[in-house]
Amino acid sequence: MLKDEYGRVVTNLRIAVTKKCNLRCFYCHKEGESNPGEEISAERIVEIARAFKELGVRKLKITGGEPLLRKDLPDIILNLPEFEEISMTTNGILLEKYAEELRECGLSRVNVSLDTLDAEKYRWITGGGEVQKVVNGIEKACEVGLTPVKINMLVLGGVNDNEVDELLEFTNSFNRCNTKAILQVIELVPFPGFEKYFFDISTIEEKYARMATQRRVRAMHRRTQYFTPKGVIEFVKPMDNTAFCMHCNRMRVTSDGKLKPCLLRNETITIDGKHGEELARAIIETVRKREPYFKG
Repeated sequence: MLKDEYGRVVTNLRIAVTKKCNLRCFYCHKEGESNPGEEISAERIVEIARAFKELGVRKLKITGGEPLLRKDLPDIILNLPEFEEISMTTNGILLEKYAEELRECGLSRVNVSLDTLDAEKYRWITGGGEVQKVVNGIEKACEVGLTPVKINMLVLGGVNDNEVDELLEFTNSFNRCNTKAILQVIELVPFPGFEKYFFDISTIEEKYARMATQRRVRAMHRRTQYFTPKGVIEFVKPMDNTAFCMHCNRMRVTSDGKLKPCLLRNETITIDGKHGEELARAIIETVRKREPYFKG
């Protein structure tokens, strides 16, 4: 079991398999990577994943950049150890093309970033992306069983903060034939330069809390899912949130193969050249030193 000095058990791992992306979202924090080095190899991804699995991690999420830009991604997924769940974050642009193959290789489900359904606004946010490609990708993911599809909507003040109802209605349109889709409303982390777009999503959450017929509090970050007549909606509120940090159960691996204990901190731990027991010891020691960013 991987456990830090605050009693937080690490059960989830995120591995960024590339820094490359085919969009240019203006708010992108690049998974907290400021100056990544050479891209991690497929063999190293599998080795690190196996080390975490042997230490008790149950779920793996593949991230980027945009993971679908890696041509060897299907082979990577095929060679991963057997986790309870292997999921992936994607901007969805290439998802329609690769969804079926990835499902056959062992991918369990996907998180798809979609901040607006307005084509012009989407192009502006993403630096030229086509929203219809994302919609097609979500439809394909539901069709082949990469579910539950979680649609990640980052709320940007003055840009899309009035579009939650529309995105939830869109998300709920896939809840048919035993397919489940969930809208995740995410509060912007106001890294330098993004402060003017910060929007406190508490008021939005309060609205859906009042109409919820059922709710579920997840172990990760103490996030609440609300089951409403309009669909299932979850809120991710990291800022000034001690409960969020005190219930963080994930570790990150950067696109150049370093350990990153916390998204909001710049600290990374180099594990180059470490294998076997030495790699396991480095992971255990890094987890032990983890600290919540916001403390009670």
